[in-house]
Amino acid sequence: MKIKLFTFAAALGILFSGCREKIPELHPTADNPVTISLWYDATVTEAGAPPADWIAYKIIREKFGINLELTMLPFNQADKNIKVNAAADGGTLPDMVVVNREPLLNLIQKDLIMPVDDLYPLMPNRTQKMYDESSRNFATVKGKCYGFSTPGGKIQKNEGVLIRKDWLENLGLSIPKTIDEYLDVMRAFTHNDPDKNGKKDTYGYGAFIEINSYEEGLGRRLDPIFGAFGVAGTWNMTEKDAGLNVRKPAYFDALSTIVTMQNEGLIDPNWLGYKKDDFRAAWKQGRFGIMREQHSAYASESNYAPFDRKFPNGSWIVIDPPVGPNGESAVGINTIPYTTLVISKKAQKEGKAPLIAALLEWMVSDEGYYLLGWGQEGVNFVFNENHVPVTEGIPDPSKGYTKAAQQPLTQLRNMVFWHSDAELVSRYPTYTTEVSHKTMSALTVLREMQQKAWANATGSDSMPLPSTELKHFYEQGVLDFVIGKRTLTKENWALWLEEFDHLGGKRWEEDGVEKARQANYLY
Repeated sequence: MKIKLFTFAAALGILFSGCREKIPELHPTADNPVTISLWYDATVTEAGAPPADWIAYKIIREKFGINLELTMLPFNQADKNIKVNAAADGGTLPDMVVVNREPLLNLIQKDLIMPVDDLYPLMPNRTQKMYDESSRNFATVKGKCYGFSTPGGKIQKNEGVLIRKDWLENLGLSIPKTIDEYLDVMRAFTHNDPDKNGKKDTYGYGAFIEINSYEEGLGRRLDPIFGAFGVAGTWNMTEKDAGLNVRKPAYFDALSTIVTMQNEGLIDPNWLGYKKDDFRAAWKQGRFGIMREQHSAYASESNYAPFDRKFPNGSWIVIDPPVGPNGESAVGINTIPYTTLVISKKAQKEGKAPLIAALLEWMVSDEGYYLLGWGQEGVNFVFNENHVPVTEGIPDPSKGYTKAAQQPLTQLRNMVFWHSDAELVSRYPTYTTEVSHKTMSALTVLREMQQKAWANATGSDSMPLPSTELKHFYEQGVLDFVIGKRTLTKENWALWLEEFDHLGGKRWEEDGVEKARQANYLY
């Protein structure tokens, strides 16, 4: 992964030969650096930002004359979008920012970010490894590409339904398969003291509201329930039944199941207020016995350790999502959740674009790739005989890249990982838990999850977005039925759908289906 550095003057000539506005030629040095600001998606939101003495800062400054300023974006997509859109409105966009689909389109419309088509040739190694036709098309509007789109280090089908195996054994229960069996197990987990502590402090299911444009309504954590009725995610992407799932008759049945869980107290009542970190703290404290969770957030060493310490005899297993009345089942939807790294027009006018291209290309060189992905060789990892980063053999085991205290050093991992063999084997090593001495592997868990049923929804992340008014009505309306502000009856649901359509729901669906058909997304 070695790179050949180009001269900035030559790059500027290539990049801006057609521009009328004079672009300055920058020749920064380590003693006279140029500041480049980056708002990034953290690899581990529970961990902090890279420390001030992070060695990568020093290398980037010496190699490129760049003073890199990092700002961690909020994990919650709504909060992230608000931050980016506020910066756009206030004229305070950073030089680079990782954005979701909604702010991407907003920034393009407001002409605040630069087209990047001419930057791809300046970083050939990165382009080859990380950007294909699909990713470039994702950020292309009217023939111009406005950013570098990747799954952000995300691996497909990397979540699954987990259940407390020890609770099942304590209560003499079998693994549930159908949606009715799931509900029965939730009731037992809620009422029959599954952890045998003599307290009524457990619940059947745990969740939090995690919404994005392609997992609307109540979000992905409850999608296994909706998947049992064939309505997981925002969109149905089949040629036969394309459209918004919320307008399908089966959506009412799925929502009725969630209402049952809520009314009977089978779901952790704090789910409405939980953020992601709260949810993960809750399952580690033994609050609930069934959940949809991400493989690494569950099984990686630093993430599993708190549960292992508190419940050394506890155990979770991956199970099939529930099967509904018509035989349907899905953990959720499978799509590629692109995020896009964009460059502000201001940075372009200041001559920073070639510097940014050089920095991004360096990130996939041997030096940058391993440093950002695993930390310092000889400190946080060493290479094994297969040239895979491992922690066995480092001088101080507490500095291994898998340890929670070292996670700030790899917060930019999403910007360099492309799912190489080295990543998957070393990113998810097999280990022995500290207290229970169980053998664990997040990679093994990942492979299990990937084998479960998923609903294909490719392209749903690039569908047209609803108006702000309609989006609010959709999200709040579904939630109102769950919490009882509206009684969920077929008559009330029909009235709600009429209002949904009046606000533009049916038109949104028609536009989406047409776009999906033109883009050949339907299958």
